[in-house]
Amino acid sequence: MSDYLTKSGLSVHPLLVNFVEKEALTGLSVTAEQFWSGFAAVIAEHAPTNARLLQKRDELQSQIDDWHRKYGPVSNNPQGYEFFLRDIGYLVLEPGDFTIETSGLDPEIRSLCGPQLVVPVSNARYALNAANARWGSLYDALYGTDVVSRDGELAPGKGYNAARGAAVVDRAASFLDESFPLASGSHRDVTGYHVIKDGDVRHLEVDTTAGRTGLRDPGAFAGYGGTQESGQLVLRHNGLHVILVIEPGSVIGGTHKAGLSDVVVEAALTTIQDCEDSVAAVDAEDKVGVYRNWLGLMNGTLVDTFEKGGQSVTRKLNEDRSCKDVNGQPLVLNGRSLLLVRNVGHLMTTDAVLWKGKPIGEGLMDAALTVLCAMQDKVNSSTGAIYIVKPKMHGPEEVAFACAMFASVEQMLGLKPNTVKIGIMDEERRTSANLKAAIYEARARVFFINTGFLDRTGDEIHTSMEAGAVLRKDEIKSERWIASYEDRNVLIGLACGLSGRAQIGKGMWARPDDMAAMMDSKAAHPNAGANTAWVPSPTAATLHALHYHQVDVFAAQTRRHNQSIPPLSELFSMPMQAPFSLSREEITRELENNVQGILGYVVRWVQQGVGCSKVPDINNVGLMEDRATCRISSQAVANWLRHGLVSRDEVTSTFERMAGVVDQQNVGDPVYRPMAENFGSVAFQAALDLALHGADQPSGYTEPLLHAARRKVKARDGK
Repeated sequence: MSDYLTKSGLSVHPLLVNFVEKEALTGLSVTAEQFWSGFAAVIAEHAPTNARLLQKRDELQSQIDDWHRKYGPVSNNPQGYEFFLRDIGYLVLEPGDFTIETSGLDPEIRSLCGPQLVVPVSNARYALNAANARWGSLYDALYGTDVVSRDGELAPGKGYNAARGAAVVDRAASFLDESFPLASGSHRDVTGYHVIKDGDVRHLEVDTTAGRTGLRDPGAFAGYGGTQESGQLVLRHNGLHVILVIEPGSVIGGTHKAGLSDVVVEAALTTIQDCEDSVAAVDAEDKVGVYRNWLGLMNGTLVDTFEKGGQSVTRKLNEDRSCKDVNGQPLVLNGRSLLLVRNVGHLMTTDAVLWKGKPIGEGLMDAALTVLCAMQDKVNSSTGAIYIVKPKMHGPEEVAFACAMFASVEQMLGLKPNTVKIGIMDEERRTSANLKAAIYEARARVFFINTGFLDRTGDEIHTSMEAGAVLRKDEIKSERWIASYEDRNVLIGLACGLSGRAQIGKGMWARPDDMAAMMDSKAAHPNAGANTAWVPSPTAATLHALHYHQVDVFAAQTRRHNQSIPPLSELFSMPMQAPFSLSREEITRELENNVQGILGYVVRWVQQGVGCSKVPDINNVGLMEDRATCRISSQAVANWLRHGLVSRDEVTSTFERMAGVVDQQNVGDPVYRPMAENFGSVAFQAALDLALHGADQPSGYTEPLLHAARRKVKARDGK
C-alpha cells in the first residue's frame, strides 16, 4: 500500500498513474483530475453490481448442481429441466421481435464480410502483424502452406522451387477464374492486361492466347495504380478487393506471360486486439504494457524492432493504398484491419487499483482504460466508433451491466452516448440460452455476436458437472447440442436484424499448420450466414478470404432468414457417458490427451507469461491453445474425477508421466524449466490443480489459478 498513489480516494499503482497522466491523456481535453474522479465514481457505482452478479452465478450453479444430483442427466426429464431453469431465473422471458438500433458503424462491420484475426495485444510484433493483415499475398500463402501439395517435385525445399511456384500460379489462376471470370478463356492463358480509356472511364481488356477479351463482369474492375514498370490492377467482388501486381522484371513476374508477379487479396477486415484469453496479464506492470500497445495502435505510433533471419526488422502500421478509380479519381484502400479490443470479463479483480483497500474488478479498469486510449484514434475507425468485445457474460442481466458500465465511462470521458459499441461473445450457456434477450439489452450498442464454441463447451461441462460423466472431447464436437448452438446464434442474430447492420461471427480454426483442411471445411462458416470467422494467423486470413469470394454471405443470410430456430431442448441435449461404456485403454488415452494439453499450455503461461501459443498435442500436432481450450481439458478431467472414471492418484500419476512428454517437446527452448525434475514447481502444481480442483472453480474458469501461479513466478524471479 505504501507505494500506491492516492487519486480521488483510489489507491493506484504508480505505473498506471504515469501511463494515464503522461501518455493516455496526452492531447485530450480530459484532465487527470477529471479522469480519476470520474473513474472513482464509475467504480463506486458499478462495483457492487459486479459483485452481486458474480454471486448470482454461484447461486444458480448451486441450484443446478442440486437438480442434477436429484434427477440425473437432462435427458431423464428435459421438460422438467427447462421448467426448473425458468423457475430459478436462469431462463428469462424472451422479448418481442425487434431490430437492433446500433448506428455509426464502419463498413467492415455493416456491409463487408471477411476473416477476423484475434491476437494478444501484449505482443507488439503480433499486434502489428495482425493489424497489417488487411492485405495478404496469395502467392506467399499458397507457396508456404499445404494448400498446394508438398509431395514429390512440389516439396518446398530450401531455395525457390520453380515447379512449386508454377503450381501456386496455377492455383491462383483458378481463384481468379472463379471470382473474376473472363468473358472467354482462362486467366491461365493471359498474355497481357490493359487499362483502356473510353472517354472519361477506364475498363480492363485482357489478351489471351486465343485473342483479346475482358472480364465477364466489367464492373469488377475497380481501379489501377503503380507505374509503367510495376502496375496494379484493382478488382472487386462481394465487396472485397483483389490487386493484380504486374512486374515483368521481377523473379516471379518474369516467368508469367503477362508479368503477373502476385495476387494480393483483401484479407483480415477486422482484428480483435485481445486483453483477455490470449494474454497473460496479472499485475499493474502487465496491464500497462497491454494498454500502451493498444494506445500505440490507436494513435499510429506503435513500432517493434526484432531480429529475423539475422537482420534487424522494424514493424509499424501500414499506410493506406493509393490508386485511381475507373474515372481516374483517387481511390484509397484502407491499409489496415479495423481494430476491435477485447476486454476481460466480469470475474477477475486487479490490484493495479484499490477501492476501499480492495482490488477492483479488472473489467471496470479495462472499460475505462481501453476507451480512454481509443479516444486518441487517428488511424482506425472512420466513424469515431470504439469497438469493445465483451467476453464471458452470463445472460442478459450481465450484458445490461456491461452497457451501463460503458455508458458511465462515456459520461466520465465526455463522449457521446453509444460511442462505445459492444461485441457479445455468445460463449456461456446462460447467454446462448437467452441470446435474444441478451441482444435486446445491447440493442443500441451491439456490433457483433460471435460463437465461442471452446469456452461454450467448457461451460457446458461445468454447468452439468453433477449430471454424469461427459463424453470424450472428440465426441462432444459431433453432438447435436453444439450444432444447435451454432445455428441459434446465426438465426437469432438474423431475427434481431443484424444482417447489413452488424456482424454475426464464428469461432477459431485451431490448427495453424493445417491450411488444406481449413480450406476444405471453413467455407461452411460464410455458407451458414456468418459475416466473419476467426483464423489463427495472417496467412490463414489470406486463404480464408477466398471463401468470401466463393460465398455471398448476405445471400446466405437471406436464404436462412426464415428458418426455424432450434429449440432449447436441443441446446440442452448434451448426453452423459453411459456407465462402463469405455475401456480402461480408452479412458487412459483420453486422460493422457487432456493432461498433456493442460501441461503444455500452462507451463508456458506460468513460466513465461505466454497467453496463447502453438502447443504440440500428444501426437505432436501443433494446436493454437488459449485459456478456452485449457478450460475444456481441465473441466473434462475434473468431471471424470468427480464421477469415478479416474481416481485422484491416477490423475496425479498421469500428470507426472505427461510432464516428461511436455519437457521433451520443449527441449529446444532455452528458458524452459523442466517439470519432470520438480513436481513441486509452480507450473506443474497449477496445471494439476486445474484438474483436481476444476469442479470448484467459478464457472470452470482457469484464470484464478493461473493468475495466482504466474504472480508467484514473477515474485520469485523478480520480473
